[in-house]
Amino acid sequence: MNSNKKDTSQLYGRPLPPSIYTATALEAAPKLLGQTLVRCTEDGDIRCKIVETESYGGKEDKGSHAFGARRTARTEMMFQAGGACYVYLIYGMYHCVNVVTGDEDDPHAVLIRAVEPLTARDAELMQLYRGKLPAGKAANLSNGPGKLCRALRIDKSLNGCQLNRMDGPLYLELGAGTSGLSIVQGPRINIPYAEEYAAKPWRFYIQENPYVSVIDKKNDYRRTSK
Repeated sequence: MNSNKKDTSQLYGRPLPPSIYTATALEAAPKLLGQTLVRCTEDGDIRCKIVETESYGGKEDKGSHAFGARRTARTEMMFQAGGACYVYLIYGMYHCVNVVTGDEDDPHAVLIRAVEPLTARDAELMQLYRGKLPAGKAANLSNGPGKLCRALRIDKSLNGCQLNRMDGPLYLELGAGTSGLSIVQGPRINIPYAEEYAAKPWRFYIQENPYVSVIDKKNDYRRTSK
């Protein structure tokens, strides 16, 4: 199926509540767990469950690319209204995908750190795009932000696409959520430069999900239900 000619009346799922996109990154990050990330390709649509996120919120967050209201060609997408996709390159070779949230001109973004393919067919397509995996567990397919972008063919050509529109190459659907599951939160990964913000417990993941990228038994803790 050519995804560019998709009949939007035949879409698989339902859109996320608009309130997720208008929330701050810190509010949205745990709410994105259990939702579905959809990548449309010429080989078919791939659906994955989001199992790990990190929030980067506001001009005061020293871990954010937009700290201090830094507005550049790279960070411009973070200043858009919630619903946009922010894709950037790290180490000159790995892409990372983020969900922009909040109000226009107030830079908030949620990094998607890990996803789990919903079906065997989804995993097969992701394996095709990812290529040969290193020895180890099957979750190595997409248990990290760079890994999932390779497995879903996400690169900077998708920067700025609207994740809240279900007719594009990459978007979000309402998933099963986290009802009945435990959410763990803890410090974000590999941001020592963020000083006092490095220890903020702004990473969230589904407890015991095998696709979670990092488990820090010393600093992570189960999130209190609200």
